[in-house]
Amino acid sequence: MQYDITLIGSYTKDTIITPSATKHVDGGGFNYGAHAAIALDAKTAAITRLNKNDNHVVKNLENLGVDVFPTFTPDSTEIKLTYPTNDWDNRTLIMSKSAGSFSSDQFDDIDSKIFLINASVRNEVEKETLKSLIKKNSLIGVDLQGFIRSRNNDGTLIDSEWSEKEEILALVYYLKADAVEAEFLTGESDIISSAKILASFGPKEIIITHKDGVLVYADNKIIQKPFKSKKIIGRSGRGDTCGASYVFMRLSLKPEEAATWAAAATSIKMEYDTPLLKNKSYIESLVKQYDK
Repeated sequence: MQYDITLIGSYTKDTIITPSATKHVDGGGFNYGAHAAIALDAKTAAITRLNKNDNHVVKNLENLGVDVFPTFTPDSTEIKLTYPTNDWDNRTLIMSKSAGSFSSDQFDDIDSKIFLINASVRNEVEKETLKSLIKKNSLIGVDLQGFIRSRNNDGTLIDSEWSEKEEILALVYYLKADAVEAEFLTGESDIISSAKILASFGPKEIIITHKDGVLVYADNKIIQKPFKSKKIIGRSGRGDTCGASYVFMRLSLKPEEAATWAAAATSIKMEYDTPLLKNKSYIESLVKQYDK
């Protein structure tokens, strides 16, 4: 069987602290991304690492129709995300446990049109593992956070210099980042400028999320779509939802249309503190509002 999209990333057991509440949720970019892809009717697979005591996450995805290929590890990755204000781009992350690194044998037997890497921290997917994945001749997408985010001795996750950026980014088709990560890597606070710099490293299409919406740079054109959330309850998973939605919809749509679907799906996801659970027709009802 050939999948439309395969998400790669560790499950994360998240504690999310905001000015109004503290919540414990099942996180991980692969988890948010897989929910988005299956909601859009993609043939979806997910490759993850987690402790067997957290296998309910695997079962939940399988019940939605996602084929999950887990590797059970001594620990699941655990992250505390603190949002001190209502600026959802301002947050502090502390990783207390890690499920370790992926190996190439975890995806050797999987055939997929797209592989999207949603790692939480550097070395979760190492360079040689990524190179093995590229040999499969599929479209490769990466989320920047999994390559520039490193872990301090106290567990704090920080963006740090990435010496391999040009070597790795030359190998991928899609690059997803948020505005803070894009500025860190390029030195440009203007997201249009930073998108063009990121593209100069090699990726064919750039997706940048920010507090107001998503910017796509494809075919030498800038596309911007606003988020239309009625309320924002769940900031975590914003970029994972947007990235997975965009790259899957690009299999059949032009960048402009795919960006609209990604913005709509992400808008709906942020109204809840769970991954995206609405179906494609529900998402399409919001897509139609972008044309008005």
